[in-house]
Amino acid sequence: MKKLITVLVALFLITGLTSQAQYYRVRPRTQVRIRPQYSRQAPPRRPVPQKPQFQPTVNFSIGYGFPNLDKNQLAVFSNSYKGSISQTGPINGAVDYQFSRNMSIGVLGTYGKISVPYYDYGSDGKSPSFTGSLENWSLMLNIMSYIPTNTRQIEPYLRTAIGINNWKQSYLDASGNAMAQLEDPTQLAYQVSLGTRINLSKQAGFFVEAGYGKYILNGGLTLKF
Repeated sequence: MKKLITVLVALFLITGLTSQAQYYRVRPRTQVRIRPQYSRQAPPRRPVPQKPQFQPTVNFSIGYGFPNLDKNQLAVFSNSYKGSISQTGPINGAVDYQFSRNMSIGVLGTYGKISVPYYDYGSDGKSPSFTGSLENWSLMLNIMSYIPTNTRQIEPYLRTAIGINNWKQSYLDASGNAMAQLEDPTQLAYQVSLGTRINLSKQAGFFVEAGYGKYILNGGLTLKF
């Protein structure tokens, strides 16, 4: 009996050890997904256009302005009135040195002449009692401030000029006798204008401007050296 019990115990032990050796839990392996690595490159930069190197120039311009505001300096007489005014200019010329893209400095000169008949209030209005005339030369310091644009063909600018007047005036009757001796008009000459220069080539173009001072409108030719 003891032998049987011993055999059964031994059989159970062998069976248990065998089953324990064959049964075990297998843990699933963790799967790792490897993503392909791509190198991120910055997009190529577009080259920034560079402005050509500035070269200083000497600018010359000649123009004709109208109307001639020197007419405001004609004398007023209590017993006479003015007839139709005839005028020349002002003819104007400027030379300036452009030392940067935005500014130049130089001189501006003008010449203009005005004449007007004066009639007595009691006359028939056909024959003037006398004639007045003004002849003017002016010389001014001229500063040009250029407004930047994206094209070289058009150059807007602001002109500021100030200087002195030189007058020659007379009020003469039909016989050439002086009707009055008056002091010269104001000695202050000035011009403030906003305009644009239109370049037809690197050396030549034309300009138009509007302002106040010696003229209201002005236009002419311009050259660069």
